[in-house]
Amino acid sequence: MKKEKPYRLIISGGGTGGHIFPAIAIANEFRQRYPDAQILFVGAQGKMEMVRVPEAGYKIIGLWISGIQRKLTWKNLLFPFKLVFSYLRAVAILQRFKPHAVIGTGGYASGPIMMAATRLGYATVIQEQNSFAGLANKQVASRVKKVCVAYEGMENYFPKEKIVLTGNPVRKDLLEIDSKRSKALGHFGFDANKKTLLIIGGSLGARTINKSILKNVEKLQETEVQIIWQTGKGYYVDCKEALSKYDLRRVRLYDFLKEMDLAYAAADVVISRSGALAVSELCIAGKATILVPSPNVAEDHQTKNAMALVIKDAAVLVKDVDAMKSLVDTALTVLFDEVRCQRLQTNIKALARPGATSDIVNEIEELIK
Repeated sequence: MKKEKPYRLIISGGGTGGHIFPAIAIANEFRQRYPDAQILFVGAQGKMEMVRVPEAGYKIIGLWISGIQRKLTWKNLLFPFKLVFSYLRAVAILQRFKPHAVIGTGGYASGPIMMAATRLGYATVIQEQNSFAGLANKQVASRVKKVCVAYEGMENYFPKEKIVLTGNPVRKDLLEIDSKRSKALGHFGFDANKKTLLIIGGSLGARTINKSILKNVEKLQETEVQIIWQTGKGYYVDCKEALSKYDLRRVRLYDFLKEMDLAYAAADVVISRSGALAVSELCIAGKATILVPSPNVAEDHQTKNAMALVIKDAAVLVKDVDAMKSLVDTALTVLFDEVRCQRLQTNIKALARPGATSDIVNEIEELIK
């Protein structure tokens, strides 16, 4: 790609880690190729991207935007005003920053900037993580130049000629976790001769998973399983209080895990929701996995994500409604079945797309040639 000046990118996506971390992964890959690139993030005021993006070393501007609440609430009356205000601010940001390309990774945070970018004629790419496309991406799909997707069959949502099957971008530090096992166990203060269970409910946490672990924590203590547990910020205090009567020497409790590479490296088995990014990361990590799909998502797409692995014997499914009764028992069964663990690890790793981030940045390069 002929380089005439430092490249400028605007990247937008947020609300949950499933939108934020792909955006950061894309930024990191682009900056690795072009160290002098100027990269600006645009997110939603008060949401987790306003913390996670600066932690990753990038500047972010927050817009006054939020999603429409599913339940009836007066806050929905503000949505049209927020959208117009944020759209006008997005136009101003674009005119001032003059990016070579604008990339959206979904979530309502990306809506205003992507609408403005497409209408002003900027080179635009959206990246859709899920098998069921999000509203923000669907709204602009007909006007963007490229649509990078992780699942086949996305012609139901996007123009076929714009679709590129890339997979989901994941953090680069997850690509080499096999070599980090000893470091990871030392980081968490764990015994290499004991089994380790990693529990993650997504960046915001998962109520059912947390309640299921708390209800059965004595079973885990009896087996001397070591636990790394991301509860989500909203559940952390209650979980910590509930665990206070137990021996915590083998439990590492976090509201949010920053060292996910070390958490995966230390784990023998992972319990997780089956959001698209989580599934992509689990495939890269290559760990025996128990998936508990969230029932509170559009078109039940987390179950579809999970079944794509289950039918290939690459993961175990526990329904949300059954988790309180069977999740911990299932986890313990898998943990202490060496043959099954190895089979699950082999099968899930075969589904990984480690080159996804690079492929997406290749598409961006093509647009700004």
